[in-house]
Amino acid sequence: MTALKDIEGIYFVGIGGIGMSALALYFSRGGFIVGGYDRSETALTNSLSAQGCFISYKDDVRTIPSLFTGNRDKKKILVVYTPAVPHDNRILSFFIKNHYLVRKRSEILGEISTLTDTLAVAGTHGKTTISTMIAHLLKQSHVDCSAFLGGISKNYNSNLLVGEGKYTVMEADEFDRSFHRLKPLIAVITSVDADHLDIYGNHESMIKAYNEFCTVIRPGGKLVINNRIKNLIAVPEGIEEFTYGFDPDCDYRTIEIKQHTGYYTFNIKTPDGILTGLHFPFPGLINIENLTAAVAVAVMCGVTEQEIRKAILLFQGVKRRFDIRLNMPGLTYIDDYAHHPEEIRACIRSVREFFPGRKITGIFQPHLFSRTQDHAAGFAETLDELDEVILLPVYPARERPVPGVTSRLIFDKMKMENKRMMEMNEITGALDKDELDVLITIGAGDIDKLIGPIERKLKDKD
Repeated sequence: MTALKDIEGIYFVGIGGIGMSALALYFSRGGFIVGGYDRSETALTNSLSAQGCFISYKDDVRTIPSLFTGNRDKKKILVVYTPAVPHDNRILSFFIKNHYLVRKRSEILGEISTLTDTLAVAGTHGKTTISTMIAHLLKQSHVDCSAFLGGISKNYNSNLLVGEGKYTVMEADEFDRSFHRLKPLIAVITSVDADHLDIYGNHESMIKAYNEFCTVIRPGGKLVINNRIKNLIAVPEGIEEFTYGFDPDCDYRTIEIKQHTGYYTFNIKTPDGILTGLHFPFPGLINIENLTAAVAVAVMCGVTEQEIRKAILLFQGVKRRFDIRLNMPGLTYIDDYAHHPEEIRACIRSVREFFPGRKITGIFQPHLFSRTQDHAAGFAETLDELDEVILLPVYPARERPVPGVTSRLIFDKMKMENKRMMEMNEITGALDKDELDVLITIGAGDIDKLIGPIERKLKDKD
């Protein structure tokens, strides 16, 4: 690895990100001095502070702890950043200008992936859910694993799992072509819908990048592909291919699905037999499909049928992924991270499957100006599947505003009449729980700040 044996301190620029925070926690537990910057205080940064990490929230070089500057030998400090950090960030610029050892998060994950048998999950959506499912199946078995997750597992209340097994689960992030740095033993590709076109330019270029990702799988490794996209992926020589899904020709196929009150039962056909009578207490056919991919990887890693059966029954999900926050008679509140039209469509349809015949109100926060510009029509068409929509302003994340690109671009393309545009601070005051049935908050920005206030409002007896 990047001469880590000589490193004493690691500073993370953007430490509050879900992926960065997992790395920071990993190194903190490994005995390194860990510090970092992020623009706002969150539950993740507070958790890291409680673990002894030094964190500041102002982009000012003077806030960098002297542990990482001062008279300390620069060769003993590693600086890790994410491409989501703006180029004009003062702290990152300081470290670069003063010739510190500076590396992207993807480079560090890539080096970790060479030291373990890595199970990498790629795809424009489904990565976090499937990664968490794989990690859970392995953790609940004799196989065990470690995992860097893109969300907080509700089973383990963490985005980092540390185990004794030889496997490490990672998300293979296509943003900035980060996934090309990994060296997985087994890889999963869930979907290749157009996204991050600000990076790739067009859909064809993005698909080409996924095919390049396949070339970094280790010789003799395995590739698990959603059957719907198998014709878009060229499997390299020496890599064994498996498909998953609902189609009859899938190598791992879910069959005999039955929906009951609060859970599904089904079987999974594998190349070696059938796993029968599986009970899955989680909403949506999309999550049954996700689970099928996870089961495929678990089987390849040696998890037994009985271990899989028990682990599935105990799976609690991921925070902000179809996260049922409140479920009372006549009033349900769900939070979901969906931020691409196809993800939102899958979320809405899962709600309709699990809560048939009920009125669904969605509060959506578009994520990124570029994504809003690229997919405004798709967002509008998908949101029209709801019964009522409240649209929030675009969350910019790493981007600067684009002239003419606002939530209005989506709003004006929507055909439904029951729609409103609001600011974040107006939401809780505008919600009337007597008029709500099923409420969903949707988006990848800071819409999660509404979760607590909404829960309190809906639970209020007055």
